[in-house]
Amino acid sequence: MAISVFDLFSIGIGPSSSHTVGPMRAARMFLESLGDARPEVTRVEAELFGSLGATGHGHGSDKAVRLGLPGYRPEDVPLDAVPSYDFELDLTMHRRKSLPEHPNGMTFRAYGEKLLAERTYYSVGGGFVRGETAIVEDSTELPYPFSTGADLLAHCGETGLPVSEVMLRNELSWRTAEEIRAGLLRIWDVMAECVRNGCEHDGVLPGGLKVPRRAKAWRDKLLAEDSEGDSLLAMDWVSLYALAVNEENAAGGRVVTAPTNGAAGIIPAVLHYYRRFVQGDDDGVVRFLLTAGAIGVILKTTGSISGAEVGCQGEVGSACAMAAAGLTEVLGGSPRQVENAAEIGVEHHLGLTCDPVGGLVQIPCIERNAVGASKAIHAARIAMRGDGSHVVTLDKAIKTMRDTGADMKVKYKETARGGLAVNVIEC
Repeated sequence: MAISVFDLFSIGIGPSSSHTVGPMRAARMFLESLGDARPEVTRVEAELFGSLGATGHGHGSDKAVRLGLPGYRPEDVPLDAVPSYDFELDLTMHRRKSLPEHPNGMTFRAYGEKLLAERTYYSVGGGFVRGETAIVEDSTELPYPFSTGADLLAHCGETGLPVSEVMLRNELSWRTAEEIRAGLLRIWDVMAECVRNGCEHDGVLPGGLKVPRRAKAWRDKLLAEDSEGDSLLAMDWVSLYALAVNEENAAGGRVVTAPTNGAAGIIPAVLHYYRRFVQGDDDGVVRFLLTAGAIGVILKTTGSISGAEVGCQGEVGSACAMAAAGLTEVLGGSPRQVENAAEIGVEHHLGLTCDPVGGLVQIPCIERNAVGASKAIHAARIAMRGDGSHVVTLDKAIKTMRDTGADMKVKYKETARGGLAVNVIEC
């Protein structure tokens, strides 16, 4: 399966790529699959299983299904859209029932005078949807196909190309160089806009936990402080950038899935660090995102970016690895240093559970992105101090992440039935 950088970085709405973006896409796909039978539909049944049923209300899965059925898309749905359709909708969320292929399962049925169609889809992380007819795997032949870190390093070694250039040459199989550059800078613009929006809003996040938005107050305080002599000031800004994005995500704002919504603040925060504190330019942003995308392809193909499948190690851990790799590339790192940075990002998130309090993408998710962004910068700096040689390869770290996720109890995988989710008293 060929995966593009634009599959990994897509524009959507919060609070969750697997719980909001994926179900919206699946619902839209279902109605489109009806074709000429669409006018006959008088009633639709939608059943959400596993993690979608357990935490779907807090993640907006019910609203996402309602928006997808009349045809809205995550990338351009109005944030204040009110769904309307000409059929009855029965929506059931099963809190303790799962489908066999993936924790995030959905079944849709359309009725007229009889059952017209039944489809099952799976939201497998990052907004990706799979099902009976939901998605045809891209069989595009790439000049430099890779699914592992070893494959990627082999291409770099044989050609002398950096990671970003290998990824670019693969992307040229779908788009022109001008389209790729424009598309990636558009992704960066949306990331930057999300940070600005997050820094302009205050108040309390929705959902009942009464979590205050902090980014605006932080920004105002940082701007007012006399920071001369504070050698760690940059890290305060990095934390702010991540908080701003993830508060916007928690509020249902427009974000870039990178590679998921729950981990959407890490790559924008590190990119802001690059632009502001490393004096980076647009060319560097493009190279950063291409490199991060290459690592994302490996994680998506051989690991997982789904919190419901492997816990938060697959979300924040993956985003940290991608950001660390991108930063290492634009700092002048070699392909082996890039791979080393990504491995550090994965390794030091192994075993991280997904235990959202109240089923909301707020605690611990928002602060976890700030910490993950800092880890990505440290991972890049550690890798840059070495020559790329290290004992644990990226591939071994990813395999360990997937094995750990398989061993992890379901209550720690985005069901809000374990960890902080049951040890924090809701007020």
